[in-house]
Amino acid sequence: MNHSQDTGPGGMPEDRKLYIVDSINDLNKLNLCPTGSQHLFPLEEKIPDVGTNSGNGSHSLFFMGLIIVLIVSLALVSFVIFLIVQTGNKMDDVSRRLTAEAKDIDDLKRINSLIVKRLNQLDAEQN
Repeated sequence: MNHSQDTGPGGMPEDRKLYIVDSINDLNKLNLCPTGSQHLFPLEEKIPDVGTNSGNGSHSLFFMGLIIVLIVSLALVSFVIFLIVQTGNKMDDVSRRLTAEAKDIDDLKRINSLIVKRLNQLDAEQN
């Protein structure tokens, strides 16, 4: 294998040499500049940014999540409203049945009282 293109005379790759030179320059700035005037770039700023839209991606992901949460919330609220309406309809049916049965019970009470009166009359006639 021929590494003459990637390595320099000392046998180090070019990228590594640049990183070492940047690190030495940073150290020199720390030692030579006063603390108020030094401005060192972090390592992330020296490395070329491959994904420049990484911040936008997280924002769009946040908004997609927010939209999904809103849609799920809307579906749940719609389902709850549907259940409330159905429960109201069932309650109306039950109250109608109760009023109808109350009328039937009143009719049965009247018929029962008529039967009891007739039986009492028949008992009185037999004695």
